[in-house]
Parts: sequence; C-alpha cells; structure tokens
Amino acid sequence: MAFCFYTNKTEPLTKKERYRLFIEYFVAHQPDVTTELRHTNPYQLIVAVILSAQCTDKRVNIITTEFYKKFPDVNSLAKAEFNEVYELIKSCSYPNNKTKHLIGMAQKLISDFGGVVPVELEELQKLPGVGRKTANVIASVAFGKPAMAVDTHVFRVSARIGLTTNSKTPLETEKQLVKHIPEKYISSAHHWLILHGRYVCIARRPKCRECKISHFCKYYKTVYLKESSKN
Repeated sequence: MAFCFYTNKTEPLTKKERYRLFIEYFVAHQPDVTTELRHTNPYQLIVAVILSAQCTDKRVNIITTEFYKKFPDVNSLAKAEFNEVYELIKSCSYPNNKTKHLIGMAQKLISDFGGVVPVELEELQKLPGVGRKTANVIASVAFGKPAMAVDTHVFRVSARIGLTTNSKTPLETEKQLVKHIPEKYISSAHHWLILHGRYVCIARRPKCRECKISHFCKYYKTVYLKESSKN
C-alpha cells in the first residue's frame, strides 16, 4: 500500500477516502499494536477483559498481578470462594458483580468447555460476564480473529473521525467498521481507535492541536475549527 497521508482536496472527503487515509496513517505509525491488558494466555485475557469494564487498563494490570498468582488457571478460579476473589479485585469498579462473573465464567468453562476458552463468538457469549464486546476482544486478541470490539472509545472516535455515520449503538458501529475496513486490519483498527481515544481524542476535550490525523477528521473540520474561530 502506498502511503499518502495528506490531501489537498477542498471538498468533503468520501467515506472511502477517509478509511484509506485512516488505515494508511496507522499502518505506518502503529503497525504492531495490541491490548494494554497484561496476559499470557486466553484464560488470563478473559479475566482481564471482564475486570476492565468501566475500569482503566492500568488499574486492571495492578489487580491481575496478584490475581494470576492466586488463581493461575481456570481450575483454581472455579473453586474459589467469593471473598477470596472479591478481596483481590475490590479496587476496581463493580467488584461484587465482577466477582460473581469471574467465578461463574471459570465454572462454565469447566462444565461446558472442558476448561478451555472457546474460539467462536457465540460460545464465548455463553460465559458469565462476557457480552459481545468482550467476546470480540477475546476472539481478536487471543485467537487472531477479524473481530471489532466496540467500547466507548471506539464508538466515540470512529464517529468523530467520520468512519461511522448516524450510528446509535455499538453493534451498528461494529457493522459499519467491519464493512469498510479490510479484514486483515480489523483487529489492529480496534486498538488504533482505542488508543487514539484514550490518549488524543479524549471524550471531553479532544487534543485536536496535537492530533496527527486532523487532516482527515470530520470533527476537526466541522466542529473544532469553527469553535476555535469564535475564540
């Protein structure tokens, strides 16, 4: 793929052009991107992703350092008492629900899947605490599937850039992104959008002055520049 990051077009970009510029930029600047959640196997990843709901990856990584020592595999977690798990994860959000989900997930893996984390989305979503977003993360990161997990960052950033249009739900966003992003880039694009949303295109005050993709960002041209001109 030839890299051409900037365009002199004065008329609005087409969606196809916007996707091309998005992929070209991140392929060149973040070619080897993955989750910031620490893990070494699918079991650890599913634990970390369940813990990450409404919680920062930094906090989750602190928690899982001790969690993996106490519960190194699915069998040990399946036999855990509620208070044992709760005490280790109580510093994250919703520790009561997550404790139930973690133990239930492990027990379900033992009873229905022979203690092995399944590969398919439909099977993953049968596990307690695993919705479509979590299942997509596991499928993508652990098994290399072309799955697009849509969290708040992906939902917000894809809309701001102009990759998605009139999307009201994470599923609508997922469908639009998967439709336009080549399969080999889908897993990477998930992380590109997350990291861009986490460090640059933050929710309340996006860092548009520092952004390296503002030249093809819909929000920058239609909102930021207009607001800046008023000040």
